[in-house]
Amino acid sequence: MLKKVSTRRASGKAVGGHFAIVASLYNRRYVDGMLRPAQKQLAAEGAAKVTVVRVPGAYEIPVVAARLARTARPGLSGIICLGVILRGETTHAQHIGEAVTQALTQIQLQHEVPVVHEVLLLENESQARVRCLSREHNRGAEAALTALAMARVMRSLPVADEP
Repeated sequence: MLKKVSTRRASGKAVGGHFAIVASLYNRRYVDGMLRPAQKQLAAEGAAKVTVVRVPGAYEIPVVAARLARTARPGLSGIICLGVILRGETTHAQHIGEAVTQALTQIQLQHEVPVVHEVLLLENESQARVRCLSREHNRGAEAALTALAMARVMRSLPVADEP
């Protein structure tokens, strides 16, 4: 029988676990504005280990997330991916955002490691300030809470036999 697990908020109880954060250096001010609250939330909830890996840009996040999922499994409780893509005058940002989304989805499904997608595709810096620098709507803190909730969900599920 499966036990009921809440996904709304972290419990406040120590969860242990190893979490990885893959964070872009591009648009660093905004990404760092998510990274610090994510680290703080994980520490407050009792994460045993948090590994931070910095990559040049959003497009590079999936390859690192895939390596972490493949090599750190089964000890990895979750991967948080943080990046900011600002739209410009061309469709380049849209292509990057779609590619990252598809890749992170595949990594999560293939390796059965929760991958929290906070690679934000935003219209302008005003949106970035609200989502990345404010305390009320900080996507980094929200990503950490999601990773903690998913770690609890995954621990509550039966482990499938490896073929």
